[in-house]
Amino acid sequence: MHRKRILSGIQPSGNLHLGNYFGMMKRMIEYQETNELFCFLVNYHAITTITNSELLRQNTFKAACDFLALGLDPDKAIFWVQSDVPEVTELTWLLNNTTSIGLLERAHSYKDKIAKGFRPNHGLFSYPVLMAADILLFGGEAVPVGKDQKQHLEITRDIAIRFNKTFGETFIIPESLIENDTGLIPGIDGQKMSKSYKNTIEIFCEKDVLAKKVMSIITDKTPIDEPKETENSTLFQVYSLFLNDEDKKELEDRFRTPGLEYGKVKKELIEIIWNYFNPYRIKREELLNDKFYVVKILKEGAEKARSVGKSFLELARKNVGLNYQE
Repeated sequence: MHRKRILSGIQPSGNLHLGNYFGMMKRMIEYQETNELFCFLVNYHAITTITNSELLRQNTFKAACDFLALGLDPDKAIFWVQSDVPEVTELTWLLNNTTSIGLLERAHSYKDKIAKGFRPNHGLFSYPVLMAADILLFGGEAVPVGKDQKQHLEITRDIAIRFNKTFGETFIIPESLIENDTGLIPGIDGQKMSKSYKNTIEIFCEKDVLAKKVMSIITDKTPIDEPKETENSTLFQVYSLFLNDEDKKELEDRFRTPGLEYGKVKKELIEIIWNYFNPYRIKREELLNDKFYVVKILKEGAEKARSVGKSFLELARKNVGLNYQE
């Protein structure tokens, strides 16, 4: 039976949150049991918005600890830091030369960040090309993405198809993996949960911070004695992340029954989130205090990733015509 090569990365641009976990991390950890999993921390991508070098170092290490604490097994998956595989930047340059400006100008994420006040720079603009290199360098067959990242995966496909058409068959054309229930996780303000929007609920924050965040989740002004909406309810959507189908149906019935108080539901949610991640906190503390072990895992993962990436890069170099010495 073919084990599909699944690949995805996450930005270490801040403390990891529920959107990271349910949108990508949880799924990746599950995929390692049945597929060939490539998982990495995209610190090159992070510097499009982070200019504090010490913060980036700390965030990268903490994100690695988070993944390992939550169950990523380096014996079942290849786990590394993006900048430890320099081949990805060379491939980015090769891909740049078959990527049209118009394709990048249509990227929703770039336009959205500019609208939110981010300073435009070339790194932010060409972000999708680096993302394409991340995927194509390792022969990723399927990429778990949130609904907001689906366009970037489509751009990757366009870049790979154009490159293959121009220089000959080189790269595998990846497919997207999107789960409808967790494709887009809302933040406390109802927008996509994102560190950029400062609307996150962190996985490993202190309980008082967690309580403050959850109690801040936006709700409507429906009176207590009237049924509550579920479809566009941020509170309902976040709570549902922790429920199976049967329990989710029960919560839906509660919302539709007059008398439900949002404040009480939020207090329940605080305990649910705290208890869900509680078993992982001890492991995380151990990892944070054993940097040598964590770095060793990441370096070994990078060597495994490089051994795969070099074959695709060498083929790309040959097909482009950089092998003048042959």
